[in-house]
Amino acid sequence: MTRTNPLLLTLLALAFVVACEPTEDYASSDADDALVTYDTNTVVPPPDARLSPTALARTTFDNGTYVKVTYSGPWKRGREIFGDTTLVPYGAVWRTGANETTELTTTGDLLIAGQRVPAGTYSVFSIPQPDRWTIILNQTVGQWGSGRYDEATDLLRFDVDTMEPPKSYEAFTIAFEEADEGRHLTMAWDDVKVAIPVTTP
Repeated sequence: MTRTNPLLLTLLALAFVVACEPTEDYASSDADDALVTYDTNTVVPPPDARLSPTALARTTFDNGTYVKVTYSGPWKRGREIFGDTTLVPYGAVWRTGANETTELTTTGDLLIAGQRVPAGTYSVFSIPQPDRWTIILNQTVGQWGSGRYDEATDLLRFDVDTMEPPKSYEAFTIAFEEADEGRHLTMAWDDVKVAIPVTTP
């Protein structure tokens, strides 16, 4: 009976393994290259930066109520902002920013300038005047500009006095600021600022 040489079996096994190994050309096939190489013609470029970028003002009250204001902040860029025949005319409804209408969202009930605001999301319009702004919370959200503003869906409106801030604001800016009597929602642009008291019931 013929016995098989163990060394010969080992050499045959190694030869088989080598024969089955993929060649270098196969290892760098198009399929594998697609995982690490990007065709610049198929990559989606980032969107163009807005002239009035989206911004967010937010705060959390002691009772856990979270409030945010989403808006687009236009820049002055040498223009006259408020006036009778300017970028933001006196006496006209304004989206309170640029692009989409500014929106306020609260997870709990609020008191804004002493008026109750239930939890929810609201559009924020305003009517600037030289000495005061009329602030409007409207129940129709997802609007662009103020062209489709409907007073019939207002939740509330109130007046707030204007003030001259210690610095001029190049960009329209909304923020929550601490005040002696609580917290204020402030809106400022150019040399005009308003401060609206905001508390929880």
